[in-house]
Amino acid sequence: MRGRDQHQDLHEGIILNETCYVNSEHNMVSETLQNTRLMDGKAENNLHDQNDQILLEGFNGQHENVGLDGINATPCSDENCREENTSGTSSRDMADNLNGSMLPDIISKRVRQQKEMTLEDMYNDQYDYDDDDDSDWEPLPGPTAVIRWFCVNCTMANQDDVVHCDICGEHKESGILMHGFFASPFSQEAGLIDTDSVVERCKDSCSPNLTSNNSTAVGFDERMLLHSEVEMKSHPHPERPDRLRAIAASLTTAGIFPGKCYPILAREITREELQMVHSLEHVETVELTSRILSSYFTPDTYANEHSALAARLAAGLCADLASAIFSGRAKNGFALVRPPGHHAGVSQAMGFCLHNNAAVAALASQVSGAKRVLIVDWDVHHGNGTQEIFEQNKSVLYISLHRHEGGNFYPGTGASHEVGSMGAEGYCVNIPWSRGGVGDNDYIFAFQHVVLPIASEFAPDFTIISAGFDAARGDPLGCCDVTPAGFAKMTDMLNVLSGGKLLVILEGGYNLRSISSSATAVIKVLLGETPGCELDNCLPSKAGLRTVLEVLKIQMNFWPTLASTLTKLESEWGSCLVENRKKHTKKRRRAVAPKPWKWGRKTLLYQLLSGHLRYKSKRI
Repeated sequence: MRGRDQHQDLHEGIILNETCYVNSEHNMVSETLQNTRLMDGKAENNLHDQNDQILLEGFNGQHENVGLDGINATPCSDENCREENTSGTSSRDMADNLNGSMLPDIISKRVRQQKEMTLEDMYNDQYDYDDDDDSDWEPLPGPTAVIRWFCVNCTMANQDDVVHCDICGEHKESGILMHGFFASPFSQEAGLIDTDSVVERCKDSCSPNLTSNNSTAVGFDERMLLHSEVEMKSHPHPERPDRLRAIAASLTTAGIFPGKCYPILAREITREELQMVHSLEHVETVELTSRILSSYFTPDTYANEHSALAARLAAGLCADLASAIFSGRAKNGFALVRPPGHHAGVSQAMGFCLHNNAAVAALASQVSGAKRVLIVDWDVHHGNGTQEIFEQNKSVLYISLHRHEGGNFYPGTGASHEVGSMGAEGYCVNIPWSRGGVGDNDYIFAFQHVVLPIASEFAPDFTIISAGFDAARGDPLGCCDVTPAGFAKMTDMLNVLSGGKLLVILEGGYNLRSISSSATAVIKVLLGETPGCELDNCLPSKAGLRTVLEVLKIQMNFWPTLASTLTKLESEWGSCLVENRKKHTKKRRRAVAPKPWKWGRKTLLYQLLSGHLRYKSKRI
């Protein structure tokens, strides 16, 4: 984990050079410092656990900054973050003790080297994925001198002498935060852009109660915008507050929200509800960040003093929406929330995610009476956290469509042979794409032949979509090609399940124009509109077809009705794949040079003289 340095003490005006390295790997166990409380920029620590080890470097009585449980920490300078507590031992006192004979025994140093990458590398498919690298996004350590502005739409860096983004073409002063995807990407927005006005309109219309069971409910709270990265690296972090602003602006401009949708007031999830999904240690670790100005769970998963509140609000909204929809107080719903959640597992935060919102919603619907819950995850990244939480649970069917590429795409999990465990085999269905650029046809084809047949046989009482829009066309991390019409069509196909009891939860998506247009298209389907275009007769790509056939061969062992689908597809498409393989083999053989051409002159002479190689002369 990375240390933090040169933090300004707002009360004393002193620059402190601090380095704090945290190692939360359980196999490096010796001793731990936990339950930190910060008072006037100083940390109080209780020694009460033997599972984790905090590694401190250069402790000379000047360090006041302690990170816990895998968190790199910077003390919060806000007076609201402080609380009076005289128990425990201060870090300065600990330093005095550690400088004595105990120092060699309990202090060690281990800094994990993280492979640096940029969004441009991922966009251009130049990043060489390392198995030891657990980050989905990692900026370069230093800024580039020629860069003058970052695109508000895709966060890509641009030089000062251009007015349109080199990657997505968005104008440097685009109005996308005011009007969403309705704003022109090619011209400057006239007048001052007041992004807060859009948020205020959404906030003022919120109500704690739903009045019509025919309404589409939307969950939103402006306090989730406070979750942001405190110290910007060489690039703005892709998971940023503007994601919600752009979607809210699009919905407001379209007259959908507020207007046609019914907003509900957010509440903070309780600790007891979170512990149905996460371990107590995980819940406490996330809560600890509220006392720290800046912290990191992983190199790409940040938190500030408001992040714990934002995560509680997001989870609370999802739980309440699930209960309202299943009980009939709302027809369906869309959770406009952040931080996202599907990478958050039982005991870890990662991949921009703190609490698993979809898992919280699934269990909330079961508390309300749902016996079988379906979660369809179309985020471009595999929802490893959701799979971990439910991999032994037969009452929740988890289906994920994601880029996998043999485990080389973040987070590396989600192979087709991961089907669940401990009697719940078959209740985890992974559709792992073998390459980028996957578009509408492959997704709809997989829905028709894998997702819907399995879901129909499962017969869910409630359906949840983990709706990451990073598989959308133009996304800098996903690099796929799904259109708003494709997302709308998939929503429409799932809407027939569970009697229409459907909750859509926002996950990823980092191109503001793509995410706002896609979310708007999905919400229009929830409101009863039909998808903009028909995508029924979809011809898959060869790579997509192979993936679907591979999944069918595995899942037919648990869902026998898939056997007929597999037989039909093999009869229709099998000859095409075999023919393609033969052509590919022939081309490969033509390209292979004769073996003697690869030998050196000495080896060739030896083969000729020894009689192992003979040449026949032609008669004229």
